[in-house]
Amino acid sequence: MNPYPGSDAAARPAWAVAALLFSATLWGVLWYPLRLLEGQGLAGLWSSLVLYGAAGLVGLPVLWRLRGVMGRRPGGLLVLALASGWTNIAFILAVLEGQVVRVMLLFFLSPLWTVLLGRLLLGERPNTAARLTLLLAMAGAVVMLWDPALGLPWPRSEADWLALSAGFTFALANVLVRRLAELPVGLKAVSAWWGVVLLAGLLIAGQDLPLPQVTAGVWAAAAALGGVGIVVMTLAVVYGVSHMPVHRSAVILLFELVAGAVSSQWLTDEVVLPREWAGGALIVLAGWFAARASLTAGPEGGRRVSESG
Repeated sequence: MNPYPGSDAAARPAWAVAALLFSATLWGVLWYPLRLLEGQGLAGLWSSLVLYGAAGLVGLPVLWRLRGVMGRRPGGLLVLALASGWTNIAFILAVLEGQVVRVMLLFFLSPLWTVLLGRLLLGERPNTAARLTLLLAMAGAVVMLWDPALGLPWPRSEADWLALSAGFTFALANVLVRRLAELPVGLKAVSAWWGVVLLAGLLIAGQDLPLPQVTAGVWAAAAALGGVGIVVMTLAVVYGVSHMPVHRSAVILLFELVAGAVSSQWLTDEVVLPREWAGGALIVLAGWFAARASLTAGPEGGRRVSESG
């Protein structure tokens, strides 16, 4: 049976790969405007609230139009919203409070959680080729990001735990997006945005954080970044993950590491070391294998993977 009725199913894998690569590139450079906002006085929780609040407002017409669909899987949407909320908040706080290299390494253990959760919740059993692709990608991440001076990637601080938990909830959110495949992409994306707003608001209220004393231009810049950038990036991720087995989408999303390395070299004085280029090359190669497998498998690729040994 065609899992995408009323659509050009044969074209879906190609669009899914393109969407994931596009989104990973944008997420890889998001660190720069966030640093600029923090430099102007807009700290992590407030940035999260404003960015995703703006995105949530953009998505209100979607919620209204799909209000009749929301009742189909209310529990799944709630868990998706909370998982997405913690993913974004924890990662932003970890990057601002901890060592960026260590934070990214702990966060990008997420493909391992994705494979485990995909097996438990979706019944997807990646075959030998898929498992080797995942190992290639993780090897690239370690080569690219691990600094021996920082020790093994095991949580040792609050920032470490934030990064690790963000990676786990990121994997959980991706698996839930895949599991809620019958729901519209827009509904899942908007639910994720409001999850960030809900958790950020609760944390701000719980910590009694004062309103930042920043200019109207800073507020406007944060709102624009959320209302345009976050909207586009989230829709691309949700679309890609919805139409591809999660163990493949997790590998392709690792391209964010490459985008981050290149953008840091262009936008800062940081120099990308040869080992980082080598690790990035492994990630690109793994992403190419995963994309090729998805394009070869076609729209039923997720089902065939779950039936293979």
